[in-house]
Amino acid sequence: MSRLKVVLVLLVAIAIATFFAFDLGQYLNLAYFKAQQAQLQSVVGGRPFVSSALFFVAYVCVTALSLPGAAVMTLIAGALFGLLWGTLLVSFASSIGATLAFLAARFLLRDWVQKKYGQRLKAINRGVEKDGTFYLFSLRLVPVFPFFVINLVMGLTPLRTATFYLVSQLGMLAGTLVYVYAGTQIAGIDSVSGVLSPGLIGAFVLLGLFPLVARKVAERIQARKALGGHAKPRHFDRNLIVIGAGSAGLVTAYIAATVRAKVTLIEKHRMGGDCLNYGCVPSKAMIRSSRIAALMRRGDEFGVHAENVRVDFAQVMERIQHVIAEIAPHDSVERYRSLGVDTIEGEARINSPYTVAVDGRELTTRSIVVATGARPLVPPIPGLDTIDYLTSDTVWDLRELPDRLLVLGGGNIGCELSQAFARFGSRVTQIEMAPRLLAREDADVSTHLAERFAAEGIAVRTEHKAKAVEHRDTGPVLVCEYRGADVEFAFDRILVAVGRTPNTQGFGLEELGIEISPTRTLQVNEFLQTRYPNIFACGDVAGPYQFTHAAAHQAWYAAVNALFLGIRRFKTDYSVIPWVTFTDPEIAHVGLNETQAEEDGVEFEVTRYDLGELDRAIAEGEARGFVKVLTVPGKDKVLGATIVGENAGELIGEYVTAMRHGLGLNKILGTIHAYPTLIEANKYAAGEWKRAHAPERVLAWLERFHAWRRGRRRDVDTQRATDG
Repeated sequence: MSRLKVVLVLLVAIAIATFFAFDLGQYLNLAYFKAQQAQLQSVVGGRPFVSSALFFVAYVCVTALSLPGAAVMTLIAGALFGLLWGTLLVSFASSIGATLAFLAARFLLRDWVQKKYGQRLKAINRGVEKDGTFYLFSLRLVPVFPFFVINLVMGLTPLRTATFYLVSQLGMLAGTLVYVYAGTQIAGIDSVSGVLSPGLIGAFVLLGLFPLVARKVAERIQARKALGGHAKPRHFDRNLIVIGAGSAGLVTAYIAATVRAKVTLIEKHRMGGDCLNYGCVPSKAMIRSSRIAALMRRGDEFGVHAENVRVDFAQVMERIQHVIAEIAPHDSVERYRSLGVDTIEGEARINSPYTVAVDGRELTTRSIVVATGARPLVPPIPGLDTIDYLTSDTVWDLRELPDRLLVLGGGNIGCELSQAFARFGSRVTQIEMAPRLLAREDADVSTHLAERFAAEGIAVRTEHKAKAVEHRDTGPVLVCEYRGADVEFAFDRILVAVGRTPNTQGFGLEELGIEISPTRTLQVNEFLQTRYPNIFACGDVAGPYQFTHAAAHQAWYAAVNALFLGIRRFKTDYSVIPWVTFTDPEIAHVGLNETQAEEDGVEFEVTRYDLGELDRAIAEGEARGFVKVLTVPGKDKVLGATIVGENAGELIGEYVTAMRHGLGLNKILGTIHAYPTLIEANKYAAGEWKRAHAPERVLAWLERFHAWRRGRRRDVDTQRATDG
């Protein structure tokens, strides 16, 4: 640290220490002011300019040093100097003091903070560089955060000093005026009856309403800024246009039609989206067939001898198409039209925040919801485009089982499909760049699954980074880097399952300048709004989760916020989102796991119950896996749960309900569960927690009580002394 920084730190420390050591804060409260009000007003009346200068300097010092008392000083300014002169003094003093605090934070801390956390702050820095003026103005106008925090934090960003001062001067003016006016009213209180004066009541009403009014003003300013340059139609064809008929779009349109809004749903490909056609439905149908094949091979365990189990892969894949066809009417054009949704099969393009073009015509709408989903992510691996690779979208076209299948990706899609194909008879090699499968789960979960895969003949290769697809005389190979060396894997077909990327291009978003987040989703706020307040996004294209149930959950917020824009809106609640990996065993999760809790610095206790002890699991021949629950230390409040085992996706529902409605493990323990069922595992896990938190002192007294009831108290005391 430079000598100048050391000197500045010492001066600031001395000033702050002096303030608290001499209890100078006692002079910055209303009780003291009322006691000295007459004397202070006499001084100000006799020497107005000197008094103003001293007050100005004191205010600058308080704000520059981020000391408590600025709000009270603003009220005092109104009482001593009146509305106009008090507002003028406070407006300039607060802005100058804030700028000094801003500069001090910048000089002392910015370089260190940017050097240490620069990567994490890139997005914030970009946002400040682009819209920092508006961000600061909104924060100044709406006093959600203490002003001194804003001063210090903004000093760590690239915001220009002149911009900070000017925006602070303007943004704080409205709040300053309200507080100074309140001070003019407080000055007139001479008795208890003065508390009920109309002027003072009005001042406090203004103080209470100001943050709400200011927020509305800030939102209007933001909306005008975003929508400026786009002509707003005098009349609208629709209340809402939804682009994309996957889970998010279908639910959004359904809700809009239910509340009798005029809604148009546009889909360019297949109704039902990824879930119906390429994701949840076909994969679960495939997994069902693969599990039956695996169970038949295990028939001897159950006294059932199934000789020569043969998988007709083509028939399996045809069954999947039949399942899709049977469910498709639920998501069909005909059904949604019958519900009152104007459904259009075509390619949409957003021309403005109010207009969407489709099939050569332009529709006007008050709001738009983008629900365009995602597609398989194909990494730029050299040579991959020289082969007919498979993805989670195209794998369903297969009718011939690959002998050697290479699966690229160790996430939930890669794991589910790896196990299914292995059970059909493919020799499966699974390649994962990370140190373990399912990196979002805890290490013990990944280990459990890897052991199961190994037992089923799946060759899992973690820490292998795909470098290129090359061709040999014997066929194609994938070249991977493993701990500094190249390793080759031969294959007949390769399935790319490294994740999905949102569909954000090709329908006008780029031209409108709608931002993309670092995770490639559309940038939305907590209300699912993009930079345009009437353009919303939900589902995979919005993130942060790529689950069908999360998309449907978001759809409610998108629909309601879009339809009642300007009247009422709701923040999207992600507090309890479960997910399931449908391998065998299933892996279900909700809330925090150990990995996440440790990363977030959340204190927790772990309770674990082994499913090998559960009667129904033993009877089913599935006595493996576990229930793991995280709770607040010393309390039964559930922070999260992970279940690995048979039907884990069903069992996790009880923890989802408990977390959503604030029910603890004691409530689960006190709930009657039918016997013998797998869901009893949740009750036994709660029992493990209860046993670990047994009130030992109370139990010791109860032991004495029962011994006394038997007339053997001395024997118990003697035995305790002997044991001790």
